[in-house]
Amino acid sequence: MADLSPRSATVERRTAETAIRLTLDLDAAAPTYANATGVGFLDHMLDLFARHGRFGLTVEAEGDLHVDDHHTVEDVGICLGQALGEALGDKAFITRYGAATVPMDEALARAVFDLSGRAYLVFEAHFDRERVGDLSTELVEHFWWSVAEHARLTLHLDVLRGMNDHHRIEALFKAAARALRQAVDRDPAGDRLPSTKEAL
Repeated sequence: MADLSPRSATVERRTAETAIRLTLDLDAAAPTYANATGVGFLDHMLDLFARHGRFGLTVEAEGDLHVDDHHTVEDVGICLGQALGEALGDKAFITRYGAATVPMDEALARAVFDLSGRAYLVFEAHFDRERVGDLSTELVEHFWWSVAEHARLTLHLDVLRGMNDHHRIEALFKAAARALRQAVDRDPAGDRLPSTKEAL
């Protein structure tokens, strides 16, 4: 019988620049989230990522925000990627692939995941503003690269259209949440490992 026990992980990261504790639950009975990174707009994105992906996600972070938001955003992405990799374990019976296209008013974004064991990010999006709230828009790509690298997954993210940067970024996080939900879902009647290599 397939082992479909709940999958979760807690990661702690401490450097001279940040102190982070992150817990991810892929099989939460209901989406729960409590994110406090010190970067308000990132908290908003993490909250909606958990809500739309039906994940449990808690992040407590302290970073050198007196310098800028770079280290905090990067290290939260690293921790999310590490937690995702740990929670997936041997990836038994996962769907592996997930794709979603999500609108946010005039903006439209697409996310495609392959939980391949290979880290790769293709990011096609541009932003007109340097910041949305207290988040540097250049760090959106960097955040997702950190996730992809440390979870060892392939991820394609595209903003297909849009005029408002808040909407563009929000659509991107929602699309990523829904695509990842699809990719991590398990089918005990399917292939134990959906790969001819028999290892992801």
